[in-house]
Amino acid sequence: MPADARLKQQLTQWRQQLHRFPETGFEEFQTADFIAERLSELGLEVHRGIGGTGLVASLTVGKGTGCIALRADMDALHIAENAPGRAHASQCAGKMHACGHDGHMSMILGAASLLCQRRDFDGTVRFIFQPAEEHGRGAKAMMQDGLFDRFPVDAIYGAHNMPGIAAGHIATRVGGIMASEDNFVIAITGKGTHAARPHTGIDPIVIAAEIILALQTIVSRNLAPSVPAVISCTEIVTDGIRNAIPSNVVIKGDTRSYTPQVQALLQQRMRDISEGICALHGAQCRFEYTHEFAPTVNWPACVDIALTAARNVVGADKLIADIAPMMISEDFGAFLQVVPGSFVFIGNGVDAAVGGVPLHNAGYDFNDEVLLTGAAYFAELARVALPASQAV
Repeated sequence: MPADARLKQQLTQWRQQLHRFPETGFEEFQTADFIAERLSELGLEVHRGIGGTGLVASLTVGKGTGCIALRADMDALHIAENAPGRAHASQCAGKMHACGHDGHMSMILGAASLLCQRRDFDGTVRFIFQPAEEHGRGAKAMMQDGLFDRFPVDAIYGAHNMPGIAAGHIATRVGGIMASEDNFVIAITGKGTHAARPHTGIDPIVIAAEIILALQTIVSRNLAPSVPAVISCTEIVTDGIRNAIPSNVVIKGDTRSYTPQVQALLQQRMRDISEGICALHGAQCRFEYTHEFAPTVNWPACVDIALTAARNVVGADKLIADIAPMMISEDFGAFLQVVPGSFVFIGNGVDAAVGGVPLHNAGYDFNDEVLLTGAAYFAELARVALPASQAV
């Protein structure tokens, strides 16, 4: 069997094994055991327990002082898999790899395998496996635990599979590629009363309706049309019943944007509108706004390296060098606030039968046909960023 076919078979076995036993954020104990065993089999020293369940292994070749990191996320989601007949379906009730982190881990393991075999670079490559990406907490936890103090790097590279992009295509861009995610809670306290006597109360549902509509004017009337931002109200909770106007309404949701300036503007305008409308009606307002995910903003020099590596692996015809930014969020953005780096999307497929089911869907599955592409891309990053020709 050709070497590429053997590696693809191995990566598929690893990926499907990880898929069978998904673990959610900061609980990736069995996952970490599996990753550590595979890295140790390659002869790498593994450092565990970084930021909880995170781990790091390093490979040094030659005398070069350059160092890059290749990162994979490890956690699954609290989603019950709905995939009748799927042989490698989740065996953990209510949990599944619905975002493809099983594939991401397998690709980085594949890159480690290729680099240990080829040793065609000069410097150090660190393989970082990060917990709790879905929480938006894992990257910060690893850094707070001394990740880059203990394992310094010049740059970090990551990738995410993307349904809707043709399988095996690689897409990226300079600057913001994924948005921040900020969460908000607007708690309105009015005065409950009988539904037949609304004039004796302060109706928080009417107030909530005014606030929700008014929030939609923030982006359209405070930001230039060329500046991307989204405000989404996603939950409304009341303590009312069918024939009683409630005393309390809670509105929850999130916002997406790309810069601290826009984040600050959204937060302030949302507060002003919510508190102002409540005051107008004689109600009380409690406004909370939290920063969950930093925007993922690619560094230009690192994008150049990523584009070269991608072109070498998939060819110019499968490379998208300036993809439109997406409003999804990724914990990788926290790393890019501390060290240079870049992030790419690897196409998972457009056909729902093969890789096209959306992320965070109970029927999603990672497309094993792109595992070898991802592994080769990450390995090529080392060759491009740390060229062996510079060895002394």
